[in-house]
Amino acid sequence: MINQEEKKAQTLAKSICVYCSSSNAISDEFFAVAVELGKMIAKDGYSLIYGGGDIGLMGAVARSVHEYDGHVVGVIPEFLRRPGICNEGCDELIVTPDMRERKSVMEARANAFIALPGGFGTLEEMLEIITLKQLKVLNKPIVFLNTNGFYDGLNTMFEHIFKHRFAKPDYRQLYHFAPNVADAMKHIENYQPLALISKVSGL
Repeated sequence: MINQEEKKAQTLAKSICVYCSSSNAISDEFFAVAVELGKMIAKDGYSLIYGGGDIGLMGAVARSVHEYDGHVVGVIPEFLRRPGICNEGCDELIVTPDMRERKSVMEARANAFIALPGGFGTLEEMLEIITLKQLKVLNKPIVFLNTNGFYDGLNTMFEHIFKHRFAKPDYRQLYHFAPNVADAMKHIENYQPLALISKVSGL
């Protein structure tokens, strides 16, 4: 029988980084999907790596992972570790000196990346991960959870980039738009590392 320490080690070996909104002003439909994602992350044996917030979709996904006995790792910069913002109930809370270090830790700790709906910060984080994958710095699954078509406009923008040859058509394989949680988790479970030509010549 697996003891708690062994179970924790197995969980930490499988981790999903979730980027998402910290706003409480958004529609309930987005919170429902965040809760569903947290449930599936825990039930599928993954740990959650996220931005350490206790508000918005960030708080919702973390609480859901805990509700289903999952492991939560929060990564938050020192200036955001404030009451009402930071989730002090994380199983592991990593406090970084700044935002850049926060992103670096999350990137290193995660085996996969999912974006729930979010604003400028979520987009910035996901686009950086896509760029790192394009440059072969990492080769991990990247998923936009396209709740009610939230990311349709972004997908259209990506196609605009391909159309005008600012990126190679093969780079569509860098990311995946998932219509629901089940599809997002299936993509991660079945992911095979890509063998793409790097943007950097000779790589």
